[in-house]
Amino acid sequence: MKAKAFQQCIIPSCGETYDLHALRTACEKCGNLMDVRYASKPSPTLKEVFDERRNHRGDIFNESGVWRFRELINFPGVDCDDYDAYSNILVSLDGAEGRTKPFHLTRVAEYVGMRSENLWLQFEGDNPTGSFKDNGMATAFTHAKMLGVKRVACASTGNTSSSAAAFAANEGIEAIVFMGEGKIAQGKLAQTLDYGARVIQIRGDFDDAMKWVKELVTRKGLYVVNSLNAFRLEGQKTMMYRLLAYLKWRMPDWIVFPGGNLGNTSAFGKAFKELYDWGWIKKKPRMAVVNAEGANTFYKLFTELGVTWNGGRVDDDIIDSYYTDLEQQGRKAKTKASAIEILQPVNLKKALRTLEYTDGVVVQASDKEMLDARAIVGRNGFGCELASAATIAGIKQLVSEERIQPDETVVGILTGHMLKDPDTIIQYHLSPGNTFSNTPHVVANDLQSILAIL
Repeated sequence: MKAKAFQQCIIPSCGETYDLHALRTACEKCGNLMDVRYASKPSPTLKEVFDERRNHRGDIFNESGVWRFRELINFPGVDCDDYDAYSNILVSLDGAEGRTKPFHLTRVAEYVGMRSENLWLQFEGDNPTGSFKDNGMATAFTHAKMLGVKRVACASTGNTSSSAAAFAANEGIEAIVFMGEGKIAQGKLAQTLDYGARVIQIRGDFDDAMKWVKELVTRKGLYVVNSLNAFRLEGQKTMMYRLLAYLKWRMPDWIVFPGGNLGNTSAFGKAFKELYDWGWIKKKPRMAVVNAEGANTFYKLFTELGVTWNGGRVDDDIIDSYYTDLEQQGRKAKTKASAIEILQPVNLKKALRTLEYTDGVVVQASDKEMLDARAIVGRNGFGCELASAATIAGIKQLVSEERIQPDETVVGILTGHMLKDPDTIIQYHLSPGNTFSNTPHVVANDLQSILAIL
């Protein structure tokens, strides 16, 4: 099957279209973000093909949890049954990206107040660089390869840079990373440096770094791999494809996940809109996005100020006024959950579109709530980084407020691996006052002292 694809402005009243090979992240006419659109309508019989590909027989693109679903993201227009055709263009980390699935964790279910069988968690930290970003980089770098790109750039709190650096190294492309000085966990910085990216630390935060990346895209023609790149979001849709395939295409009632730059919010909504329009599904799940209290722009705008998609007629005046107030107050994002420490999310409007389409909600969680939730995941023998634990804190809140009902099925997305930021975990457990701390015992170097604590 050869799909025809193009780029289109997200605002319906504009709808400007662009060629697939145009190097752009925003509409030239109105300045809003772009979508990747497909002219073809994939057949639901592909569900059986996707199941068969799980027995990959050495084909890394069938092994990949992204490219197994290549017919649904076929912007390269390749013959999806011809290995020689698709292997020459699709980019993969040896099929390792996207090999994730949902499963149950009993203690987490008890903690949030749900029956274990009703709560599924999908650990995207099991991706090769330790976060969900590998899903999107597979498609972003495929598009870059189509365009013959030699340099890519991103702003990052750490996970984007780690993933971009790994894919760039694998493809022989230069990666340039902008990040706020001191605003990245050491594990993520270590990855980015070790994979050979060119790191530029500015005396500012992620929002400052993102501003300069946008500027340099225009001035230097760099290919940006942040989530304002519509082709990156195509890969992130596959998290939902894997989830549904594992659940035999039975739709959960809720999907809950952290909100930072809101790329996942945008990608997930687009995935379900397309599946519904193609006739693959008959109902849509409700989306719940969880902000950190110290980086809660989406919560403030949507829940408190009432900003909505409104069919594409977003009230820009409220958004602009809110950002102006942030600047005048000198307010910066502040949370231990560094992966979502973002106050000016680039995908805001796409995320508003998702909430309208899925009857979604936005909640916020404190650092303490996320820290305790992260510790509970650990008590199950699994781990996640702090931003991922926003998912657990959000589910707990929604259950306690009875917005999630006892008989409803919930899928939580845990976005990053626990070893992305081990310092936060250690600091938590070294403080005996924390709810679930597991403080080490320090004893004298003699048998009697050791026996005394056993």
